[in-house]
Amino acid sequence: MSAASKLPPPSRPFLADSAVALSVILFWVILTIWVPDHWSFGFAEAGVLALGATWGIRLTLSPYALRASPVLIPLAGAVVVGLVQLMTAHTANRWETWNAVLRWSVYLTAFFLASQIGASPAILRPFRRALLYFGFALSVVAVLQFFTSPGKVFWLFQSEYTEDVLGPFVSRDHYAAFIELILPIVLYEALADRRKMLFGAAMAGTMVASVIAGASRAGSILVILEGAAVLLLASRRGVRSARRVSGVFAALLVVCSLAFTAVVGWTQLWERFKDPDSYRGRREMLISAVAMARAKPWTGFGLGNFENAYPGYAIFDTGDVVDHAHNDWAEWAAEGGLPFLACVLVLAIWGALRVRQCIWGLGVVSVFLHGLVDFPLQKPALTLWVFVLLGAMSTREESARGTPS
Repeated sequence: MSAASKLPPPSRPFLADSAVALSVILFWVILTIWVPDHWSFGFAEAGVLALGATWGIRLTLSPYALRASPVLIPLAGAVVVGLVQLMTAHTANRWETWNAVLRWSVYLTAFFLASQIGASPAILRPFRRALLYFGFALSVVAVLQFFTSPGKVFWLFQSEYTEDVLGPFVSRDHYAAFIELILPIVLYEALADRRKMLFGAAMAGTMVASVIAGASRAGSILVILEGAAVLLLASRRGVRSARRVSGVFAALLVVCSLAFTAVVGWTQLWERFKDPDSYRGRREMLISAVAMARAKPWTGFGLGNFENAYPGYAIFDTGDVVDHAHNDWAEWAAEGGLPFLACVLVLAIWGALRVRQCIWGLGVVSVFLHGLVDFPLQKPALTLWVFVLLGAMSTREESARGTPS
């Protein structure tokens, strides 16, 4: 037995305090996601790094066992790509790349922290449920605000838009991506405990209806597919009571989703689906991003530098500033080249394979897919949530009896 294996695990109070701190940071970044200035996420960056430093100090003073995950390698690789760009001067703007390296270092730290917190099922369950109830509450607020205070955040703050603002989200697609992360947790918890089946169906139906009301086309498709996928995976995995109640729960979920959608309306979404050229504008951005990636396939233009390099490859001009490619994967390839793209692809594939053991993490896969037609993972707040959930997914599997981990 190695010396490391003889070390005790971190104390439960320390894990619980870390989970609370990480939860507060996650809530903060979503509640302030509408703020255009960097300070809102800057507080989160400081919080995550301070929490990571606390773990390092405690480990030095009183060593304890840590859980390792192979996913740390590609995540660290993403940081290394940015550092290499800086050292070799392969970046259009060093300041932007330094900021991007800092962000990915924060994602790496957050993943590590979540993987340690998730090592204790007694801590992971309440942590996961805190995220669940936060997301549900926000979905209710988002719909009420959407209809009663267009353009304002929480009825108080005027955003840069005059409509389609959902809670703190000024983008319908980014709101949909957030719900995609939360919805599988709601469904899983409801299936894992028969007593929560009706309430879980009502919560899930509310969330689905809120995405439909917001009229995100990709988001609406993905949340519906998530519902079907969670039911199928839960039945095959044998989540407690799922095989007996999945049919009943599916019926409740459909009824609740249809009922709440009838209340909030679906006509705006239908009109958007009827658009004969729904990829207008985004198609041209994608073509330009691919051209950028082909121009510098191994070095990229520097992390965080899509906006700076794009004008030289733009094939149309509307007069607006194009700061993202509306395709996360193409933007990563343009900024970081094939090495960076490979790192992120490994993370996405690992998450997809891990879903069989952590059904509640299906939302991570959905957001990576959503990134094919929009840019949710260029929003640091959403990306932080993705890597926290990935970190929590890297821990112990659910038991064969289906007890939630």
